[in-house]
Amino acid sequence: MRIQVAVWVFILTCSQWGYAQKSKRNTPTDYIKTYKDIAIAEMHRSGIPASITLAQGMLESENGNSRLTIEGNNHFGIKCHDWKGKTIYHDDDAKKECFRKYTNSLESFKDHSDFLRTKSRYSFLFDYPSTDYKKWAHGLKKAGYATNPSYPQLLIKLIEENKLYSYDQEVFIDKPSLSKPKKRSRPAEESDFTFKLASHELFERNRIQYIVVKDGDTFGKLASEMELMRFELPKYNDLSPDSSIKAGDILYIQPKRNRAARGNDTHIVKTGETMRYISQLFGVKLSRLYTLNGMEPSAQPSVGDTINLRKKKHN
Repeated sequence: MRIQVAVWVFILTCSQWGYAQKSKRNTPTDYIKTYKDIAIAEMHRSGIPASITLAQGMLESENGNSRLTIEGNNHFGIKCHDWKGKTIYHDDDAKKECFRKYTNSLESFKDHSDFLRTKSRYSFLFDYPSTDYKKWAHGLKKAGYATNPSYPQLLIKLIEENKLYSYDQEVFIDKPSLSKPKKRSRPAEESDFTFKLASHELFERNRIQYIVVKDGDTFGKLASEMELMRFELPKYNDLSPDSSIKAGDILYIQPKRNRAARGNDTHIVKTGETMRYISQLFGVKLSRLYTLNGMEPSAQPSVGDTINLRKKKHN
């Protein structure tokens, strides 16, 4: 009940914010402040850079001031295509074109992520690093997202002027983890992650719930919010109790598992990756990861190494 109330409070807040647009034009700062947390949440769910999501939203919705956004909660100019939901008609490349209409802004951001993830012409984008906003910007144009030949430059300008790239840091996302999270006994119409007003979103990976750290978070504050013992969060995340945490870090709020989800059998080590990073990436206990790979505790892999995630490595 508490979660459902929080969701509706969040939605109501967005609706009120949209109503206020009719009498006051929003600035880029207004837009970023209102939607950056959703963009970051979608980045961790889908792998799409938060900077790209925010820049597209700002550009396509005119910082939330466009008719499509105010009347249809459509932040990204996504047309109907195979859409079976509500619609709104608007002049774009042609007169009275059909656009998707959403109940609230959260639905629009989520649908934007799913639109890119499920359309084959955008699949190559997910081979790009989530921190390379320039490749994503040019890739979107190459894939045909917009007809404006200057679309990549417009996105990059917005990202750099507003330092949106700062929201792309500490991305614990890799291709195997792009699968849709399983729902947790909630009504089908609710989103795949839950918003708690002035709190944290809940995500799921390898059937383990986790949160993304925000500015000002501490183990003590988070333990109180999640109703956990103070020692549990460091333990679940293979950290010492006096370790520091920073915005963008992933923190599991349940114990990690002894092996990765089915289908994630191995992982090829990339530059800068540690055993703990891989442990967090796939939701596998760090100690178990060392055992599976016949490595001494505290040893670190080399770039190009194959790390077993489900079965013991045979020498």
